[in-house]
Amino acid sequence: MQAYYAVPCPPHAEIEAALAGRPAGTEILVAEENGAQNGGVLAGFAAFSAIYPGPGLRGGLFLKELFVGAAHRGAGHGRALVQAVAREAVARGLKRVDWTADAGKPELLAFYEGLGAAQKPDKVFFRLDGEALMTLGGPE
Repeated sequence: MQAYYAVPCPPHAEIEAALAGRPAGTEILVAEENGAQNGGVLAGFAAFSAIYPGPGLRGGLFLKELFVGAAHRGAGHGRALVQAVAREAVARGLKRVDWTADAGKPELLAFYEGLGAAQKPDKVFFRLDGEALMTLGGPE
């Protein structure tokens, strides 16, 4: 995933520490490519957490990250991971699964639409980070 996003990969110990210290309520499902020659190689993962809106509205899951390694794409792992997240939502009595997608990746948008997901053009994705985050959330 680091190579896909063109960012350096941290050392293995740092990855393990980040996973062990991830925020409460976050969950990760993994997909493995099984077989004699593969021996259970990690093919991909889905990271998600519960979201609970205001009173009277229904909760859901927010799929923060869905990633399948390039060598494993097209084998059904992405579909299986999204299906597993959807099953978790249904089993918990939640009413939706939300996520964001890169608008400039038509093949990705087609994949999600092929699952039955609908784009919500009435919603706008916002992010507060960098200097803006520090300005708003930093010390007074």
